[in-house]
Amino acid sequence: MLEKSGPSEAKEYNSHMKRMRIYVDTSVIGGCFDPEFRLWSNGLIDDFHARRFHLVISDVTAAEIERAPAPVRELHAGLIGFAEILPVTEEALSLLEKYEEHGVLDARFRNDMLHIALATVAQVDVLVSWNFQHIVRLDKIQQFNGINLELGYKPLAIYSPREVTTYERKG
Repeated sequence: MLEKSGPSEAKEYNSHMKRMRIYVDTSVIGGCFDPEFRLWSNGLIDDFHARRFHLVISDVTAAEIERAPAPVRELHAGLIGFAEILPVTEEALSLLEKYEEHGVLDARFRNDMLHIALATVAQVDVLVSWNFQHIVRLDKIQQFNGINLELGYKPLAIYSPREVTTYERKG
């Protein structure tokens, strides 16, 4: 494991491996302002700024952020300049329909399923979320990935920011 390091160590680390493409949902961006989650969310955002990871967000994230407090919207606006932004595609909507048909989540949580579908179709390395009720939950991860595999997609790795950020990482 890599300890929290300075810029020169981060460059060396990144020069030896491809940067992971990490999809973050809205909870990670909002988590930067939540006392319970701020250390880990901000650590991950710092990792993106330091180019340790490649940030992936979506049009769904942007739509959800519109209803967020001003500081969350401002942070999101600052990330757009260097993020890969996924549009909602027919392929992702088709995968979403499969999740709905299998009853993975109630229809009220359609956007949560759409985040998963977008990340799956885009073949990101990891989806990161603080949503422990619908996304970062073993039984849900197994259901989503069962459908993904059945349809020929790769399984999607899903973690919380605490598990992904290099913030305070010790050997």
